[in-house]
Amino acid sequence: SCTVKTCWMRLPSFRVIGDNLKDRFDGASRVMVSNAGSQRGGNNAHANNANSNSHLANSIHGAHNNLERSIGRRKKHKYGFQLKPYNPEHKPPGAKDLVYLEPSPGFC
Repeated sequence: SCTVKTCWMRLPSFRVIGDNLKDRFDGASRVMVSNAGSQRGGNNAHANNANSNSHLANSIHGAHNNLERSIGRRKKHKYGFQLKPYNPEHKPPGAKDLVYLEPSPGFC
């Protein structure tokens, strides 16, 4: 005979999830978008250099050289922009923080 072992992933209760989201909502911070590090278009020297060395991209030496060039460089942001706090006294938002760009209008 055979045995089957099943692992079930369990979610927290709806109340726990709701409380967590409410805490994040209450702690949401206003941010500004900073795209100072973003370079779109053809003037990106790094992109042009990478394209000129494309014959090395698939080799061991090319990968090693690319790794050496990237050490010490600031982490690139996934979307090419960075969120900065609207109030400079606040810390930058984390990956799981809720943020907003403009306050909600008063509907009354």
